[in-house]
Amino acid sequence: MTDLAIHRFPPDTIPAFNESLHNAGWSPLRRAPLTELQVNVGKLCNQACNHCHVDAGPKRTEIMAWETMTRILHWRRESGLTKVDITGGAPELNPHFRRFVDSLVNDGVQVTCRCNLTVLLETGQEDLAQWYANRGIRLVCSLPCYNQDNVDAQRGRGVFLKSIEALKLLNKEGYGKRETLTLDLVYNPNGAFLPPEQSKLELDYKKNLFEQYGIEFTRLLTLSNLPISRFQHYLERTGKEWEYWNLLYEKFNPGTLEGLMCRHLISVDWQGKVYDCDFNQMLELPLASSGHTYLWQINSRNLTNSPIAVGSHCYGCTAGAGSSCGGALTDL
Repeated sequence: MTDLAIHRFPPDTIPAFNESLHNAGWSPLRRAPLTELQVNVGKLCNQACNHCHVDAGPKRTEIMAWETMTRILHWRRESGLTKVDITGGAPELNPHFRRFVDSLVNDGVQVTCRCNLTVLLETGQEDLAQWYANRGIRLVCSLPCYNQDNVDAQRGRGVFLKSIEALKLLNKEGYGKRETLTLDLVYNPNGAFLPPEQSKLELDYKKNLFEQYGIEFTRLLTLSNLPISRFQHYLERTGKEWEYWNLLYEKFNPGTLEGLMCRHLISVDWQGKVYDCDFNQMLELPLASSGHTYLWQINSRNLTNSPIAVGSHCYGCTAGAGSSCGGALTDL
């Protein structure tokens, strides 16, 4: 690997990701058999976090319609996939969210919902914790630190204490305590650096959250910030763009490639268009195999071994221990 302490690259001249894939014997990057469908039901959110790659917020109007959801439900049945990951924005703010989830649960699908926690305190969501528990939904919840100042700096003033209140509501329903009610928390750095070792940080989280607030949870997932959307703007404002891009390139780890989420899932946007991953969706980088298309226009079986659309942003998922919807991909 080039000594980047000496050879620094401007962001627009970082060696192409395909070059790193070729050197690792993985070019082109191809799909494994599809195991999960990830659905973004809209960009409306009750928060506007400064690291959000979706650029979600209270003023966003992109909301998935029920007609689109019914097409997705039909495609899911035809494909035979048994796992669906629902995200946003705050997915719960989509007016058809509960009906969509119930349709999946009634079909025997394992549903994961990505929750920002504070939505549980929104008007009209007072029963949300119990509603989730009654259906056994796996929850993946954002809590980028166990320190109030760090969380509020990243997600907005007062968000930490609201998140703690929401976690207590989930614990009351059995989340993080019962084996059947999974409550995973998500850490992402509050700056231009990579996450620390996931297993060690999980121990710190569990110790601090339990001792200070009596909160329990299942696992901690560490995610890297990708240099797109709001986080890219942060890098530009703070003059750390070169530093971060070079860090990602320098820490490229071929050991992460096998488990990359783009190899195992397909991402659907609020209109029903498909992408190789959630980040490609936000960059409007279409499927490498079929370009801009809708989910119901593709056959899931034809995706296996098809090429994946990649770009320099992919260094974010392959740096260090790696980063995916399921957290770190390797041990540091």
